[in-house]
Amino acid sequence: MAQDLNRPVLRRRVFYIPGYDPIHPRRYRELYRSEGAAQAGISGYDIALKPKTTKGPYGWHVSARMDGQQVETDVEVLVWSDIVRDSMDSSIPATYAQLARTAWTYIASGALSRLMRLRKGPVIAALYPVGMLLGQALLALLAALVLVRLLGWATGFLPDLLSGVLSWCVAIVAAVALLRWFKAKDNRLFAYYLMHDYAYSARRRGANPPELEARISDFTDLIATALTEDVDEVLVVGHSSGAHLGVSVLADLIRAGRVPPDGPALGFLSLGQVVPMVSFLPDAHRLRADLQYLSARDELAWIDVTAPGDGCAFALCDPVTVSGVAPADKKWPLVFSAAFTQTLSPARWKELRWRFFRLHFQYLCAFDRPRDYDYFQITAGPRTLAARYDGRPASRSRIDVPVSKYTSVQAA
Repeated sequence: MAQDLNRPVLRRRVFYIPGYDPIHPRRYRELYRSEGAAQAGISGYDIALKPKTTKGPYGWHVSARMDGQQVETDVEVLVWSDIVRDSMDSSIPATYAQLARTAWTYIASGALSRLMRLRKGPVIAALYPVGMLLGQALLALLAALVLVRLLGWATGFLPDLLSGVLSWCVAIVAAVALLRWFKAKDNRLFAYYLMHDYAYSARRRGANPPELEARISDFTDLIATALTEDVDEVLVVGHSSGAHLGVSVLADLIRAGRVPPDGPALGFLSLGQVVPMVSFLPDAHRLRADLQYLSARDELAWIDVTAPGDGCAFALCDPVTVSGVAPADKKWPLVFSAAFTQTLSPARWKELRWRFFRLHFQYLCAFDRPRDYDYFQITAGPRTLAARYDGRPASRSRIDVPVSKYTSVQAA
Protein backbone atom coordinates (compact mmCIF):
# COMPACT_ATOMS: atom_id res chain seq x y z
CA MET A 1 0.00 0.00 0.00
CA ALA A 2 1.86 3.09 -1.22
CA GLN A 3 1.31 6.22 0.88
CA ASP A 4 0.04 9.45 -0.64
CA LEU A 5 3.03 11.76 -0.14
CA ASN A 6 0.98 14.84 -1.05
CA ARG A 7 -1.55 14.24 1.70
CA PRO A 8 -1.28 17.06 4.27
CA VAL A 9 -1.58 16.26 7.96
CA LEU A 10 -4.23 18.20 9.83
CA ARG A 11 -4.78 15.66 12.61
CA ARG A 12 -2.33 13.08 13.92
CA ARG A 13 -2.10 10.41 16.60
CA VAL A 14 1.35 9.75 18.05
CA PHE A 15 2.14 6.72 20.19
CA TYR A 16 5.42 7.01 22.06
CA ILE A 17 7.02 3.80 23.37
CA PRO A 18 9.70 4.62 25.96
CA GLY A 19 12.74 2.52 26.69
CA TYR A 20 13.45 0.60 29.87
CA ASP A 21 12.30 3.38 32.19
CA PRO A 22 10.55 3.08 35.58
CA ILE A 23 9.57 6.78 35.70
CA HIS A 24 6.00 8.08 35.36
CA PRO A 25 5.22 9.21 31.78
CA ARG A 26 4.61 12.81 32.88
CA ARG A 27 8.39 13.13 32.52
CA TYR A 28 7.94 12.84 28.76
CA ARG A 29 5.17 15.44 28.70
CA GLU A 30 7.37 17.95 30.50
CA LEU A 31 10.29 17.14 28.21
CA TYR A 32 8.08 17.67 25.16
CA ARG A 33 6.72 20.95 26.56
CA SER A 34 10.07 22.51 27.44
CA GLU A 35 12.08 21.25 24.49
CA GLY A 36 9.27 21.92 22.02
CA ALA A 37 9.11 25.54 23.15
CA ALA A 38 12.88 25.82 22.79
CA GLN A 39 12.87 24.36 19.28
CA ALA A 40 9.94 26.57 18.25
CA GLY A 41 11.91 29.63 19.32
CA ILE A 42 14.93 28.49 17.31
CA SER A 43 13.06 27.34 14.19
CA GLY A 44 10.32 29.97 14.09
CA TYR A 45 7.08 28.05 14.47
CA ASP A 46 4.34 27.90 17.10
CA ILE A 47 3.68 24.92 19.34
CA ALA A 48 1.59 24.60 22.50
CA LEU A 49 0.47 21.76 24.77
CA LYS A 50 -3.03 21.24 26.12
CA PRO A 51 -4.76 18.41 28.04
CA LYS A 52 -5.35 15.36 25.85
CA THR A 53 -8.63 14.96 23.98
CA THR A 54 -8.63 11.17 23.68
CA LYS A 55 -9.33 8.36 26.10
CA GLY A 56 -6.76 5.72 26.93
CA PRO A 57 -3.11 5.99 28.01
CA TYR A 58 -1.45 9.02 29.57
CA GLY A 59 -0.81 11.76 27.03
CA TRP A 60 -1.23 15.35 25.92
CA HIS A 61 -2.59 17.38 23.01
CA VAL A 62 -0.35 19.48 20.77
CA SER A 63 -1.52 22.47 18.72
CA ALA A 64 1.09 23.64 16.25
CA ARG A 65 1.37 26.03 13.36
CA MET A 66 4.17 25.15 10.97
CA ASP A 67 4.71 26.09 7.33
CA GLY A 68 1.47 28.09 7.46
CA GLN A 69 -0.58 25.03 8.45
CA GLN A 70 -2.45 24.39 11.70
CA VAL A 71 -2.00 20.82 12.95
CA GLU A 72 -3.65 19.08 15.91
CA THR A 73 -1.86 16.10 17.43
CA ASP A 74 -2.66 13.76 20.29
CA VAL A 75 0.41 12.16 21.86
CA GLU A 76 0.06 9.12 24.09
CA VAL A 77 2.71 7.20 26.02
CA LEU A 78 2.43 3.42 25.75
CA VAL A 79 3.38 2.64 29.32
CA TRP A 80 5.32 -0.43 30.42
CA SER A 81 7.06 1.27 33.35
CA ASP A 82 5.17 -0.99 35.78
CA ILE A 83 6.83 -4.02 34.17
CA VAL A 84 10.18 -2.25 34.42
CA ARG A 85 9.68 -1.44 38.10
CA ASP A 86 8.76 -5.05 38.89
CA SER A 87 11.88 -6.30 37.12
CA MET A 88 14.03 -3.87 39.13
CA ASP A 89 12.63 -4.99 42.48
CA SER A 90 15.71 -7.03 43.37
CA SER A 91 17.88 -7.25 46.46
CA ILE A 92 21.62 -6.64 46.34
CA PRO A 93 22.46 -10.39 46.29
CA ALA A 94 19.82 -10.96 43.57
CA THR A 95 21.36 -8.17 41.46
CA TYR A 96 24.79 -9.79 41.69
CA ALA A 97 23.21 -13.09 40.68
CA GLN A 98 21.69 -11.26 37.69
CA LEU A 99 25.13 -9.94 36.84
CA ALA A 100 26.58 -13.46 36.71
CA ARG A 101 23.70 -14.86 34.63
CA THR A 102 23.65 -11.93 32.20
CA ALA A 103 27.40 -11.93 31.65
CA TRP A 104 27.32 -15.69 31.07
CA THR A 105 24.45 -15.38 28.57
CA TYR A 106 26.20 -12.77 26.44
CA ILE A 107 29.69 -14.29 26.66
CA ALA A 108 28.86 -17.99 26.32
CA SER A 109 26.42 -17.40 23.43
CA GLY A 110 29.01 -15.41 21.50
CA ALA A 111 26.65 -12.41 21.35
CA LEU A 112 29.09 -10.10 23.14
CA SER A 113 31.93 -10.74 20.71
CA ARG A 114 29.60 -10.06 17.76
CA LEU A 115 28.24 -6.87 19.34
CA MET A 116 31.80 -5.60 19.72
CA ARG A 117 32.11 -5.63 15.92
CA LEU A 118 29.44 -2.93 15.74
CA ARG A 119 29.82 0.11 17.98
CA LYS A 120 32.07 0.27 21.04
CA GLY A 121 29.86 2.80 22.86
CA PRO A 122 26.87 0.58 23.69
CA VAL A 123 29.15 -2.37 24.49
CA ILE A 124 31.05 -0.20 26.95
CA ALA A 125 27.69 0.93 28.34
CA ALA A 126 26.76 -2.76 28.75
CA LEU A 127 30.04 -3.55 30.51
CA TYR A 128 29.84 -0.46 32.72
CA PRO A 129 27.38 -1.91 35.29
CA VAL A 130 29.42 -5.11 35.46
CA GLY A 131 32.61 -3.21 36.24
CA MET A 132 30.87 -0.78 38.58
CA LEU A 133 29.10 -3.48 40.60
CA LEU A 134 32.23 -5.62 40.85
CA GLY A 135 34.15 -2.52 41.91
CA GLN A 136 31.61 -1.80 44.62
CA ALA A 137 31.85 -5.39 45.87
CA LEU A 138 35.65 -5.17 45.88
CA LEU A 139 35.59 -1.93 47.87
CA ALA A 140 33.19 -3.46 50.38
CA LEU A 141 35.47 -6.50 50.74
CA LEU A 142 38.58 -4.34 51.20
CA ALA A 143 36.78 -2.21 53.76
CA ALA A 144 35.79 -5.36 55.65
CA LEU A 145 39.36 -6.71 55.65
CA VAL A 146 40.77 -3.39 56.88
CA LEU A 147 38.17 -3.27 59.66
CA VAL A 148 38.99 -6.83 60.70
CA ARG A 149 42.65 -5.91 60.98
CA LEU A 150 41.99 -2.69 62.92
CA LEU A 151 39.40 -4.22 65.22
CA GLY A 152 41.63 -7.21 65.85
CA TRP A 153 44.34 -4.84 67.06
CA ALA A 154 41.88 -2.76 69.10
CA THR A 155 40.33 -5.81 70.81
CA GLY A 156 43.58 -7.62 71.43
CA PHE A 157 42.88 -7.66 75.16
CA LEU A 158 39.91 -10.02 74.52
CA PRO A 159 40.18 -13.78 74.02
CA ASP A 160 41.19 -14.56 70.41
CA LEU A 161 37.91 -16.26 69.50
CA LEU A 162 35.77 -13.44 70.87
CA SER A 163 37.99 -10.79 69.23
CA GLY A 164 37.77 -12.55 65.87
CA VAL A 165 34.01 -13.01 65.98
CA LEU A 166 33.43 -9.41 67.04
CA SER A 167 35.78 -8.07 64.35
CA TRP A 168 34.18 -10.05 61.56
CA CYS A 169 30.62 -9.21 62.65
CA VAL A 170 31.37 -5.48 62.63
CA ALA A 171 33.23 -5.78 59.30
CA ILE A 172 30.37 -7.63 57.62
CA VAL A 173 27.83 -5.07 58.85
CA ALA A 174 30.03 -2.26 57.54
CA ALA A 175 30.47 -3.97 54.14
CA VAL A 176 26.70 -4.44 53.78
CA ALA A 177 26.12 -0.82 54.77
CA LEU A 178 28.61 0.31 52.12
CA LEU A 179 26.87 -1.76 49.43
CA ARG A 180 23.52 -0.32 50.48
CA TRP A 181 24.98 3.19 50.28
CA PHE A 182 26.14 2.53 46.72
CA LYS A 183 22.67 1.29 45.79
CA ALA A 184 21.07 4.37 47.35
CA LYS A 185 23.28 6.52 45.10
CA ASP A 186 22.33 4.66 41.94
CA ASN A 187 20.32 7.62 40.68
CA ARG A 188 23.75 9.05 39.88
CA LEU A 189 25.75 5.89 39.21
CA PHE A 190 23.14 3.95 37.13
CA ALA A 191 24.89 0.63 37.81
CA TYR A 192 21.85 -1.20 39.21
CA TYR A 193 19.55 0.41 36.65
CA LEU A 194 21.62 -0.71 33.66
CA MET A 195 22.20 -4.14 35.14
CA HIS A 196 18.45 -4.68 35.47
CA ASP A 197 17.97 -3.39 31.92
CA TYR A 198 20.35 -5.86 30.30
CA ALA A 199 19.29 -8.67 32.60
CA TYR A 200 15.64 -8.25 31.58
CA SER A 201 16.35 -9.28 27.98
CA ALA A 202 19.08 -11.78 28.83
CA ARG A 203 17.14 -13.82 31.35
CA ARG A 204 15.13 -15.45 28.55
CA ARG A 205 17.99 -15.25 26.03
CA GLY A 206 16.14 -12.69 23.90
CA ALA A 207 12.63 -14.11 24.11
CA ASN A 208 9.88 -11.86 25.47
CA PRO A 209 8.49 -12.74 28.91
CA PRO A 210 4.70 -13.33 29.07
CA GLU A 211 3.93 -9.98 30.70
CA LEU A 212 5.70 -8.12 27.91
CA GLU A 213 3.92 -10.13 25.21
CA ALA A 214 0.61 -9.20 26.83
CA ARG A 215 1.56 -5.53 26.83
CA ILE A 216 2.61 -5.70 23.17
CA SER A 217 -0.85 -7.07 22.39
CA ASP A 218 -2.46 -4.17 24.27
CA PHE A 219 -0.34 -1.65 22.37
CA THR A 220 -1.30 -3.28 19.07
CA ASP A 221 -5.00 -2.93 19.88
CA LEU A 222 -4.62 0.77 20.74
CA ILE A 223 -2.83 1.55 17.48
CA ALA A 224 -5.30 -0.53 15.46
CA THR A 225 -8.17 1.53 16.90
CA ALA A 226 -6.40 4.79 16.03
CA LEU A 227 -6.06 3.62 12.42
CA THR A 228 -9.86 3.54 12.14
CA GLU A 229 -10.26 7.16 13.28
CA ASP A 230 -10.52 10.37 11.30
CA VAL A 231 -6.84 11.32 11.39
CA ASP A 232 -4.29 11.79 8.64
CA GLU A 233 -1.34 9.99 10.21
CA VAL A 234 -0.71 7.49 12.97
CA LEU A 235 2.91 7.74 14.05
CA VAL A 236 4.64 5.25 16.35
CA VAL A 237 7.85 6.45 18.02
CA GLY A 238 10.09 3.90 19.74
CA HIS A 239 13.05 5.15 21.77
CA SER A 240 15.92 2.96 22.97
CA SER A 241 14.44 -0.41 24.06
CA GLY A 242 11.06 0.91 22.94
CA ALA A 243 12.30 0.64 19.35
CA HIS A 244 12.30 -3.15 19.33
CA LEU A 245 8.94 -3.21 21.08
CA GLY A 246 7.64 -0.97 18.28
CA VAL A 247 8.96 -3.42 15.69
CA SER A 248 6.97 -6.27 17.23
CA VAL A 249 3.84 -4.17 17.75
CA LEU A 250 3.76 -3.03 14.12
CA ALA A 251 4.63 -6.45 12.75
CA ASP A 252 1.71 -7.95 14.69
CA LEU A 253 -0.56 -5.15 13.50
CA ILE A 254 0.22 -5.65 9.81
CA ARG A 255 0.24 -9.47 9.95
CA ALA A 256 -3.26 -9.36 11.39
CA GLY A 257 -4.52 -7.20 8.51
CA ARG A 258 -5.38 -4.32 10.85
CA VAL A 259 -4.00 -1.52 8.67
CA PRO A 260 -6.92 -0.20 6.56
CA PRO A 261 -5.90 0.34 2.91
CA ASP A 262 -7.73 3.69 2.84
CA GLY A 263 -6.86 4.71 6.40
CA PRO A 264 -4.33 7.14 7.86
CA ALA A 265 -0.68 7.04 6.84
CA LEU A 266 1.32 4.81 9.18
CA GLY A 267 4.82 5.82 10.27
CA PHE A 268 7.43 4.30 12.55
CA LEU A 269 10.27 6.41 13.93
CA SER A 270 12.91 4.45 15.86
CA LEU A 271 15.32 6.59 17.88
CA GLY A 272 18.54 5.64 19.65
CA GLN A 273 17.79 1.97 19.07
CA VAL A 274 19.55 -0.87 20.90
CA VAL A 275 17.96 -3.66 18.85
CA PRO A 276 21.18 -5.77 18.52
CA MET A 277 21.41 -6.16 22.31
CA VAL A 278 18.32 -8.36 22.00
CA SER A 279 18.29 -9.61 18.40
CA PHE A 280 21.81 -11.07 18.74
CA LEU A 281 20.71 -13.38 21.57
CA PRO A 282 20.03 -17.06 20.77
CA ASP A 283 16.29 -17.16 21.48
CA ALA A 284 15.27 -13.81 19.98
CA HIS A 285 13.40 -15.68 17.22
CA ARG A 286 10.31 -13.50 17.60
CA LEU A 287 12.20 -10.19 17.28
CA ARG A 288 14.26 -11.37 14.31
CA ALA A 289 11.11 -12.57 12.54
CA ASP A 290 9.44 -9.22 13.18
CA LEU A 291 12.46 -7.29 11.90
CA GLN A 292 12.52 -9.38 8.72
CA TYR A 293 8.79 -9.01 8.14
CA LEU A 294 8.49 -5.30 8.87
CA SER A 295 11.46 -4.36 6.70
CA ALA A 296 9.64 -5.41 3.51
CA ARG A 297 6.18 -3.94 4.11
CA ASP A 298 4.49 -1.22 2.08
CA GLU A 299 1.95 -0.41 4.80
CA LEU A 300 4.32 1.89 6.66
CA ALA A 301 7.33 4.14 6.42
CA TRP A 302 10.13 3.27 8.88
CA ILE A 303 12.84 5.81 9.67
CA ASP A 304 15.70 4.95 12.04
CA VAL A 305 17.62 7.85 13.57
CA THR A 306 20.70 7.47 15.75
CA ALA A 307 23.93 9.44 16.23
CA PRO A 308 27.54 8.40 16.82
CA GLY A 309 27.60 10.92 19.67
CA ASP A 310 25.07 8.75 21.53
CA GLY A 311 27.24 6.17 23.27
CA CYS A 312 24.21 4.19 24.46
CA ALA A 313 22.79 3.42 20.97
CA PHE A 314 23.96 1.26 18.09
CA ALA A 315 24.51 4.32 15.94
CA LEU A 316 23.95 3.89 12.18
CA CYS A 317 23.63 0.11 12.53
CA ASP A 318 20.80 -1.08 10.30
CA PRO A 319 18.89 -3.19 12.86
CA VAL A 320 17.56 -5.59 10.21
CA THR A 321 20.74 -6.22 8.29
CA VAL A 322 23.15 -6.50 11.22
CA SER A 323 20.75 -9.02 12.76
CA GLY A 324 21.26 -11.17 9.66
CA VAL A 325 17.60 -11.29 8.61
CA ALA A 326 17.39 -8.79 5.73
CA PRO A 327 15.07 -10.19 3.01
CA ALA A 328 15.78 -9.77 -0.69
CA ASP A 329 12.96 -7.22 -1.00
CA LYS A 330 14.02 -5.16 2.04
CA LYS A 331 12.69 -1.56 2.00
CA TRP A 332 13.17 -0.38 5.57
CA PRO A 333 14.42 1.21 7.65
CA LEU A 334 15.92 4.36 6.21
CA VAL A 335 18.94 4.82 8.48
CA PHE A 336 20.51 8.22 9.01
CA SER A 337 22.31 10.22 11.67
CA ALA A 338 21.05 13.07 13.82
CA ALA A 339 24.71 14.21 13.67
CA PHE A 340 24.97 15.78 17.12
CA THR A 341 28.34 17.38 16.39
CA GLN A 342 26.77 19.30 13.49
CA THR A 343 23.23 19.93 14.73
CA LEU A 344 24.37 21.19 18.13
CA SER A 345 26.50 24.31 18.40
CA PRO A 346 30.07 23.84 19.69
CA ALA A 347 29.09 25.37 23.02
CA ARG A 348 26.05 23.10 23.41
CA TRP A 349 28.00 20.03 22.31
CA LYS A 350 30.72 20.84 24.84
CA GLU A 351 28.07 21.11 27.55
CA LEU A 352 26.46 17.75 26.71
CA ARG A 353 29.35 15.68 25.37
CA TRP A 354 30.11 13.74 28.54
CA ARG A 355 26.52 13.54 29.78
CA PHE A 356 25.96 10.15 28.21
CA PHE A 357 22.44 9.45 29.47
CA ARG A 358 21.27 12.95 28.58
CA LEU A 359 22.62 12.52 25.06
CA HIS A 360 20.64 9.30 24.73
CA PHE A 361 17.51 11.48 25.00
CA GLN A 362 18.72 14.23 22.67
CA TYR A 363 16.52 12.88 19.86
CA LEU A 364 13.51 14.10 21.88
CA CYS A 365 15.05 17.52 22.49
CA ALA A 366 15.80 20.79 20.75
CA PHE A 367 18.76 21.31 18.42
CA ASP A 368 20.22 24.79 18.17
CA ARG A 369 21.59 24.08 14.66
CA PRO A 370 18.80 21.87 13.26
CA ARG A 371 19.07 20.19 9.88
CA ASP A 372 16.49 17.75 8.51
CA TYR A 373 15.81 16.04 11.84
CA ASP A 374 13.37 17.92 14.08
CA TYR A 375 11.37 15.76 16.50
CA PHE A 376 8.66 18.39 16.87
CA GLN A 377 8.14 18.93 13.15
CA ILE A 378 7.92 15.15 12.73
CA THR A 379 5.39 14.68 15.52
CA ALA A 380 3.40 17.92 15.17
CA GLY A 381 4.04 19.24 11.65
CA PRO A 382 1.94 19.13 8.45
CA ARG A 383 3.85 16.38 6.62
CA THR A 384 3.75 12.63 7.12
CA LEU A 385 6.92 10.79 8.05
CA ALA A 386 7.00 9.24 4.57
CA ALA A 387 6.66 12.61 2.83
CA ARG A 388 9.24 14.31 5.03
CA TYR A 389 11.96 11.82 4.17
CA ASP A 390 10.94 10.85 0.66
CA GLY A 391 14.12 10.71 -1.42
CA ARG A 392 16.36 11.27 1.59
CA PRO A 393 19.48 9.07 1.20
CA ALA A 394 20.66 6.82 3.98
CA SER A 395 23.87 7.74 5.76
CA ARG A 396 26.86 6.46 3.83
CA SER A 397 28.66 5.48 7.04
CA ARG A 398 25.90 3.13 8.19
CA ILE A 399 26.73 -0.48 9.06
CA ASP A 400 24.56 -2.73 6.89
CA VAL A 401 26.34 -6.09 6.85
CA PRO A 402 25.18 -9.25 8.68
CA VAL A 403 26.94 -9.62 12.03
CA SER A 404 24.73 -11.70 14.33
CA LYS A 405 25.67 -15.32 14.96
CA TYR A 406 21.99 -16.22 15.40
CA THR A 407 19.62 -15.59 12.50
CA SER A 408 16.82 -18.08 13.12
CA VAL A 409 13.29 -16.67 13.03
CA GLN A 410 11.59 -19.74 14.43
CA ALA A 411 12.25 -21.69 17.62
CA ALA A 412 13.97 -24.99 16.99
